[in-house]
Amino acid sequence: LFQVVHAHKPHFMALHCQEFGGKNYEASMSHVDKFVKELLSSDAMKDYNRARVYLDENYKSQEHFTALGSFYFLHESLKNIYQFDFKAKKYKKVTGKEIYSDTLESTPMLEKEKFPQDYFPECKWSRKGFIRTRWCITDCAFDLVNIHLFHDASNLIAWETSPSVYSGIRHKALGYVLDRIVDQRFEKVSYFVFGDFNFRLDAKAVVETLCAKATMQTIRAADTNEVVKLIFRESDNDRKVMLQLEKKLFDYFNQDVFRDNNGTALLEFDRELSVFKDRLYELDISFPPSYPYSEDSSQGKQYMNTRCPAWCDRILMSHSAKELILKVKNDEKIVIYDHIGPNVCMGDHKPVFLSFRIAAGAGKPIANVHKCCVVQ
Repeated sequence: LFQVVHAHKPHFMALHCQEFGGKNYEASMSHVDKFVKELLSSDAMKDYNRARVYLDENYKSQEHFTALGSFYFLHESLKNIYQFDFKAKKYKKVTGKEIYSDTLESTPMLEKEKFPQDYFPECKWSRKGFIRTRWCITDCAFDLVNIHLFHDASNLIAWETSPSVYSGIRHKALGYVLDRIVDQRFEKVSYFVFGDFNFRLDAKAVVETLCAKATMQTIRAADTNEVVKLIFRESDNDRKVMLQLEKKLFDYFNQDVFRDNNGTALLEFDRELSVFKDRLYELDISFPPSYPYSEDSSQGKQYMNTRCPAWCDRILMSHSAKELILKVKNDEKIVIYDHIGPNVCMGDHKPVFLSFRIAAGAGKPIANVHKCCVVQ
């Protein structure tokens, strides 16, 4: 992360984390404070003299806990940065460094919601939800939404239909978030939505393509007759096993297909965002699938064979937000959408980042409406 900060020298930096504290919150949440202090006090971040940190650490609240963490760092060279108070419905100037944790429900500087339990009844205690903050920089107002959508509970169920039932659940949840951030309660502004969308490749189409010339063997449980495993073998070549599929196993014999040329041959199966093409925009993906990486610290590039690799982690934006981005300056590539630490183990997800400059004058036509910033 610090290497990326050093390379791109952002003046405003937003860092969105999901599953903060890891899976075992009771044991791991104590490490969170250390991580936050390291970020705020490190030499790499010394030029960021203002910060806002929002951590949902209240894991005892089953009703509200999302395990989301949103960090915002402001460079000392930036003047007049304002953050929106959703309760007072006005912008407030950002000064100093502040950390909000435990319960965020009483913090007026953000909106936080956990998705209703009935969205994903398979998961007894889901932590999926979103946190929204609103900012104004030199008359340019925008929302930043930290999001965590539902995962695939079973590879076998994901394989049954195209699009999968899980894709439908994510579609419903993302639609809810987009409707929520453009409803009538507040003025509409451009927005960026980024986090773990858990978008998956169309499993049925991927398997049919990878195993086009294979024969399928179905293994059922003796007591229930339920399908518990699918084995795809080459028709010839000594019936070599190409793919084994179980609830939490996706063991394909050649992982290179997911890494070669950043896996772009598989992008045609990344279809979940197409439903939202009228509402969301994404830059071209030029990095390999961001999940599921091995959690072995010596295997920074290796995927686990638990799920089909997919681009779960994304940075999306409204079409109006796309217009804020300065595309080219002196023929220099200044918009970069990439992943962080390609060779470094960081857990089962590989973080992604978007670096860009806001176009000169962006937001100026509505500056009189916002009345929130004065350029110095």
